[in-house]
Amino acid sequence: MDSQVAVDGVLLAVRAKLPEFTGALRRVADQVLTDPAGAARATIVELAERSGTSPATVTRFCRALGFEGYAELRLGIAAETGRARAAGWTVDIGREIEPGDPLEKVLEQIMAADTRAMHDTAALLDLAEVARAADAIAGAARVNIFGASGSALVGEEMQFSLHRIGVAAWAWTDVHNGLASAALLRAGDVALGISHSGQTRETIEMLAEAGSHGATTVALTSFPRSPLAEIADVVLLTATQATTFRPDALSARHPQLVVLDLLYIAVAQRTHDRAHAAFQRTAQAVDGHKAGKEAAR
Repeated sequence: MDSQVAVDGVLLAVRAKLPEFTGALRRVADQVLTDPAGAARATIVELAERSGTSPATVTRFCRALGFEGYAELRLGIAAETGRARAAGWTVDIGREIEPGDPLEKVLEQIMAADTRAMHDTAALLDLAEVARAADAIAGAARVNIFGASGSALVGEEMQFSLHRIGVAAWAWTDVHNGLASAALLRAGDVALGISHSGQTRETIEMLAEAGSHGATTVALTSFPRSPLAEIADVVLLTATQATTFRPDALSARHPQLVVLDLLYIAVAQRTHDRAHAAFQRTAQAVDGHKAGKEAAR
């Protein structure tokens, strides 16, 4: 077995390789991710039947992950799902929430999925890439952030954070405005594209436009071999915990925020004096609008 798979976890490895799998191999991967506990208990014939493939395909799937055979894959998944149960999660991650479920159970389900996604992201993230992105942003005259839909909300949060420490940053969601702004970037500037799938056409176009003018391009995505990742100078990876109650793109939001918080703090560290002064000025600017201050007058 590939030692990297052992370190990072079988299910994390499957999710990371998902964009590479097509056809029958993709069906096996989807089945494993949908019901990992069931896959750990299934024979090779049973997994093939559930995924609509063949035992030979399951064997190819195992080897693509670095396993010699199906027995090693089953053991790896069993160990991983066993750790999840030992950690105290009484609700299976990914089980559909029933309309009558109490809020306590719903909360546990959400926390289980998000906590697992956070841990997987920490294991997947290359901190050297985070440092490269932070160095580029800290020295940039201008930072453009591109994203659509849910990724746009995450991008706006990052733009607000960077502005608070004196970094000139703009978040663009409209493709026409984004392309126009990207065309004005140059060497030394930074463009950050956010897309869970890495396949959002508008975000890819805006990041590519920025890169064509010499800007350093950064991609935040869950898929390392996606079109967005392929055109970026720096790739920051997130992991998601697939569930039946929340689409993958929405599941990616919290891991994305964690990575961007890390990036933001790394930039603040590199611009400490400027950031410290900016914090003081911005806090003073809004101080008079706090409810307590108004009541005291």
